[in-house]
Amino acid sequence: MNRKSNAALSHMTERFGHDTLLSLATMDGKHPAVRIVNSYYEDGSFYTVTYALSNKMRHIKENPEVAVCGEWFTAHGIGENIGHPRGEKNAGLMSKLRAVFAEWYGNGHTDENDPNTCILRVRLTDGVLFHHGKKYEINFKKI
Repeated sequence: MNRKSNAALSHMTERFGHDTLLSLATMDGKHPAVRIVNSYYEDGSFYTVTYALSNKMRHIKENPEVAVCGEWFTAHGIGENIGHPRGEKNAGLMSKLRAVFAEWYGNGHTDENDPNTCILRVRLTDGVLFHHGKKYEINFKKI
């Protein structure tokens, strides 16, 4: 990885490695659908706790290609349901997400007792980040 890639990833973590509002676009058949989600960035992916029966997850099941946008950053990625927040394989990630989303996580919006509560991972493929007048084109597949 070159110095410019390292700088871009450092800026990504600085900007999105906490509770961040992010626009998430999916396709509903032929029509795009966009909504704002609380998300957390780590190692080339954004994570959101959501509901498996929501429109966004239905769209992603039909077509996993998504786009995201926020704070001078746009990207494409692959959306995937990585399971329930209490799933054994998600224990480490969820300890981070509960801390990151602590301000609102326990306010009744998220019900971990519901089997349809899930974690959405958006594995980024490519993106463009602007940081203090510099443009970073990022190929996440090579990172």
